[in-house]
Amino acid sequence: MPMTFDQATVDSTGAFLVHELERLDQTLNLPLTSQTWSRDIELREDVSIADEMSSFTNTTFAAAGTPNANGKNWINQLSTAIAGLNVDIAKTGFPLELWGMELGWTVVELAAAAQVGRPIDTQKYDGMQLKWNMDTDEQVYIGDAVKGAKGLLNLSQVTPTNATKTWATSTPDEIRASINQVLSNAWVRSAYSKVPEDLLIPPEQYSFLASTIVSSAGNQSLLTYLETNTIAFHQNGKPLNIRPVKWAIGRGVANADRMVAYTNDKKFVRFPMVPLQSVPIQYRGIYQLVTYYGKLGAVEPVYPETLNYMDGI
Repeated sequence: MPMTFDQATVDSTGAFLVHELERLDQTLNLPLTSQTWSRDIELREDVSIADEMSSFTNTTFAAAGTPNANGKNWINQLSTAIAGLNVDIAKTGFPLELWGMELGWTVVELAAAAQVGRPIDTQKYDGMQLKWNMDTDEQVYIGDAVKGAKGLLNLSQVTPTNATKTWATSTPDEIRASINQVLSNAWVRSAYSKVPEDLLIPPEQYSFLASTIVSSAGNQSLLTYLETNTIAFHQNGKPLNIRPVKWAIGRGVANADRMVAYTNDKKFVRFPMVPLQSVPIQYRGIYQLVTYYGKLGAVEPVYPETLNYMDGI
């Protein structure tokens, strides 16, 4: 008969007293969580654990025309004063914050958990990975108030606009108009150079779009309809990528729900990260300890004018 332990003695190792007529399901049921950061933003992977800052530059050109300063650069064969070009390069930097967690167990706990097929070291590693992804998820979408970092949904460089009414009280045409408006605003801000390709909305609004039928034949949801019936599809040549994100709930002014239009491309916006690393396992008496560490930056809006927010949807 295998050795077993009662719950009060070694509950933390995952070993329990199993009765003769008890059928224990050996499946490990981890906490229910959802992290979508890897879906919604591309990583800047050139940063290293030695870096303390991540930065980028934006270049601005200035050129005066001749003879009209606001016109073209006309010259003639006898010109002696020819206008030149001015270049200004501005640097923007964000701190790379060190993240770490120490995992530890005793050799007794390790033996007890291994005997029942639930190694404590593997479980703690899974828990640490879960915390890393949860922290990264929050950092990507809303940043960190203590560190003063901003995320994809609350960038200070983007001024939100307000919807005329909530989607729940809007017709399909009014919803389409509000989406076209948030896309158009970003298009205008970028000097008509880029229409956003991606749209993040709260889960409730996403469910509303998916369940609302717009075709008289009843064969097309509003969500599917909007993917190909906005300026994004006609300008970019591909469907608008509409996705739900829980962090958009109450993220707007006065706790209103927020919609963000952007392009998920590291050319426009990205997130610097140094993946988790570990030090060699350390032994202290009967304890085994291992430390994992990595670095999380802040969302880099290289071209903030390509993003736009709308609150109150």
